[in-house]
Amino acid sequence: MPLRTGLAHWPGDPATCILRVKELERGDPCTVSRLEMCAHAGTHMDSPAHFIPGGGAIDSMPLDTAIGRARVIAIEDPESIKPRELAEHRLRRGERILFKTLNSARCWDGGGFVEDFVHISVEAAAYLAKLKVGLVGVDYLSVGGFFTDGAATHRELLGAGIWIIEGLDLSQVEPGRVQLVCLPLKLAGAEGSPARAIVRPLTRRHMKP
Repeated sequence: MPLRTGLAHWPGDPATCILRVKELERGDPCTVSRLEMCAHAGTHMDSPAHFIPGGGAIDSMPLDTAIGRARVIAIEDPESIKPRELAEHRLRRGERILFKTLNSARCWDGGGFVEDFVHISVEAAAYLAKLKVGLVGVDYLSVGGFFTDGAATHRELLGAGIWIIEGLDLSQVEPGRVQLVCLPLKLAGAEGSPARAIVRPLTRRHMKP
């Protein structure tokens, strides 16, 4: 998601604001912007330190955690991701999984925060933890719900060593296997960080995990 002033954010988190402190059009010698934002603004990654005491910070993430072969899975349930639907996809240990839900079509168009977004239920999080997938990505601001499962879902995933990408825009991405490239900012000691995430079609040189 493009980072911009007024971008939807989790209630209680700092809002995103991009301010021009110098601008060529005002006669300054150059244009300079100041960023005011939360580490969990827009497309971002969560490290274990976000919910796990003593967990690793974002700058400890191995680069291959979010670079490599991944799978985009379409979720039809309009409320939450549940184990029954996940079982149909035969997930494997170590896979990078990106969930495309109804969020991609409905949550990013308006300016405000959407409370009833599709999230990963705590039961599905436990299922993913048991399978030991490597990474999970979702198409809104949290893997856990606003009304339920929020902290518990994070703890299930992060406690199992599963790194998290939140705030993906998958509206133009078809389900299937892709090459994922996602790098968070290297914020020393931080529990999360904004990230630039892209997917591209697999080629022969990408066929290895």
